[in-house]
Amino acid sequence: MITLYGMYRSRATRNIWAATELGLDWRLKPVIQAYRLEAQGIDPAHPEAPFNTRTPEFLKLSPAGAIPVMEDAGLVLSESLAINLYMAKKAGGPLAPKDLREEAQMLQWALYGATAIESPALDISFAYARGEAATENGEAKIAAATAQLQRPFKALETHLAAHSHMVGGRFTVADINMAEIVRYAPGPRRADGAIPASERLA
Repeated sequence: MITLYGMYRSRATRNIWAATELGLDWRLKPVIQAYRLEAQGIDPAHPEAPFNTRTPEFLKLSPAGAIPVMEDAGLVLSESLAINLYMAKKAGGPLAPKDLREEAQMLQWALYGATAIESPALDISFAYARGEAATENGEAKIAAATAQLQRPFKALETHLAAHSHMVGGRFTVADINMAEIVRYAPGPRRADGAIPASERLA
């Protein structure tokens, strides 16, 4: 059985989604981020603190102290996009790459999403989540992140204008990975309808 360490409202969401779609035998072991506990005035290192990203047991699995982590028959894997690709190949079927070509394309889009889209998209998501969007500083953060996203979203729009899905003309783990990255950026996606394909993906 696959064990996923993490929680909803984190990058583990994409692994939970993929594992469910793939029909794998899996379970979720909740791990809360230490910063969430600190925000509530709870010391993550306290013996009675909930299982969290600074708990020694978790740090043995993830020295970086980050979720998600997957454990499967002795294999410990971090990085949510890599976990999804692993689970898809393990399960096989239409969500998985059918050959080396598709695997390379799925890896390409996972890396592109992680390096070109996710960081500025998260800046926007956090600005909204923290109630900063209506402040001068928050508006500046969102504007700067939106500007960074113009080029990668244009590339994504161009691809989706010519293809029904990210890879292989069908719903795959590549769509899960990219959708879970794109959805972090509500501002650029919904402001003027300029990127409808990305909005549909999300």
